[in-house]
Amino acid sequence: MTKGLLDIEALARPEIESLLERAKYFQPLQQMRDKRLELHVGRLVVNLFFESSTRTRISFEIAARRLGADAVSISSQGSSVSKGETLLDTVSTLSAMRPDAIVMRHAASGAPHFLARHLPIPIINAGDGQHEHPTQALLDARTILDNRPSLEGLRVAIIGDILHSRVARSNIHLLSKFGVDLVLCGPAPLVPQELKHMAPGVTITHDIREALRETDIIMMLRVQLERQNETSFPAGEYSRFYGLRADNLALAKPDAIVMHPGPMNRGREISTEVADSSRSVILSQVENGIAVRMAVLEKVLQ
Repeated sequence: MTKGLLDIEALARPEIESLLERAKYFQPLQQMRDKRLELHVGRLVVNLFFESSTRTRISFEIAARRLGADAVSISSQGSSVSKGETLLDTVSTLSAMRPDAIVMRHAASGAPHFLARHLPIPIINAGDGQHEHPTQALLDARTILDNRPSLEGLRVAIIGDILHSRVARSNIHLLSKFGVDLVLCGPAPLVPQELKHMAPGVTITHDIREALRETDIIMMLRVQLERQNETSFPAGEYSRFYGLRADNLALAKPDAIVMHPGPMNRGREISTEVADSSRSVILSQVENGIAVRMAVLEKVLQ
């Protein structure tokens, strides 16, 4: 991770472990009254979001400020892109203002990589199209490690719209580096067979009961209607076959935890009973997002 953070696929396992350990160091800060550290006073982080975001954008802002840096957030609607300016021209203009890092979310897969090739400023990928969402995978791993001694030897089920999910791709790349037994599950059009070739240890099933059986970690995904060109499954039908409810959760291990990157569609991919249960670590994921993004920003700003 010599210049920014573009994806998980290119990271070596020791780099991931280092970031996760540093995030663990920052976790207690969330409970303190004075949460600001003076590690990067005078540094500037620009959050450039061309897609809507709540959790990711705000947690990057908070992370930068807790490190002592300044943070400025810009949306596509508030930038010159909305007036017809090219992405490269917009970011080159921002680059001339000398920020120390740019956090970028974009609907086009590979957009952060394109900018990284043309700009000297470190780029952090906050989600690019259907490609990757590296900090989400890191915070998911941190959350798992808060509940398990190791990632190794776990059975993890990722369930839902995997075809369109950058979160799933980043998690597959990360977890496979630790020898996790990964099972992908969802309707056949949303979980094509070629996905099992993404990494070692990946299997595919279209039966949620099979996916859940004796599983340690359950990662539910939102059905991404905005990325689908064809009519999706009716909510009731999807929930019946691929929704996580108390009855099918019972197939997993008794101490299995339930995760979701948000935003959740309650009643479609997950029931309220499960989302709000003691097995759910969804809010822990949100909280860990700050610690993980502090670790990433600290590394980049060094």
